Amino acid sequence: MRLLWDQHACLPLQPDADVEPLSRFARPGPTYVSVNVGYAPQTCADSTVLLHRFRAGVTAHPGLRLITDVAEVDAGVDQIAIGFDLEDSNPLDGDLDNVAAFVDLGVRTMLPSYNHANRAGCGCLDTDDTGLTAWGRDLVAEMNRSGMVPDGSHCSARTGLDMCEVSTRPVIYSHSCMRSVWEHPRNITDEQAHACADTGGVVRITGVGIFLGPNTPDLDAMTRHLEYAVELIGIDHVGVSTDHSFDAADFLDEIRNHPDSFDDSYTRWGDIRWMPPETFIGLDRHLAGRGWSDADITAVLGGNFRRVAEQSW
Repeated sequence: MRLLWDQHACLPLQPDADVEPLSRFARPGPTYVSVNVGYAPQTCADSTVLLHRFRAGVTAHPGLRLITDVAEVDAGVDQIAIGFDLEDSNPLDGDLDNVAAFVDLGVRTMLPSYNHANRAGCGCLDTDDTGLTAWGRDLVAEMNRSGMVPDGSHCSARTGLDMCEVSTRPVIYSHSCMRSVWEHPRNITDEQAHACADTGGVVRITGVGIFLGPNTPDLDAMTRHLEYAVELIGIDHVGVSTDHSFDAADFLDEIRNHPDSFDDSYTRWGDIRWMPPETFIGLDRHLAGRGWSDADITAVLGGNFRRVAEQSW
């Protein structure tokens, strides 16, 4: 069975959140899911608490297991392998030593910025895009050193391009769609996609309706972005993710409670719709029905990001 690798899914950012919904990714064959543990509003203490609570929940759940390396992902068939990610550098509390500390707790990817500018760089909703800061460049260097993959999703175009320029290891877009297919400030340009591929990285098309356009989280919409990206940068640099929010009401409350992090591009098509895991795990059959080869389906579902993990973790 093919490896399925989802580099970004979202439980509520609350210490008492139940990890049971992650079992919805269950399928024959090895599966990896990265769980978000914080973005701009979280501090180091907040994300550390979430990590300890989520790790304990995963350890206690018979269908899930924590992993530390790629070999453990390959070995799992009856359990879903779980790792973690950060959607902003704010949980570092400005201390680059916390990169390695988060790696020790299982965080494998991180975005420098989430939608708006911070100490590291600009976000995709900023009108003034000055790119990666000097501290942000130091951050990328520390991520390269510590085994954490730089992620350009939610960053500004210039910040993403700067990351690709300074990183010595692959850069990814863990949950981003193509702006040439659907115009949305969260989607990435062809230039960003090419720069990512030039690092050896992967652009992972995500299943959020408002990013797929207009608010259609279905496999046909995902495939439009996938096939465009494959034609643009090649099969070796394209992947998929869900960015699924397991508690939609919680995330919609997050938008209302943190208006400084969002804008009307998140709300103008109504409540966000997400691709559920049950739909996502059928992507291989959908692509096969469109005539994709076994090798190309394997690459996009998980093989390409497995390569990045081997090179970076």
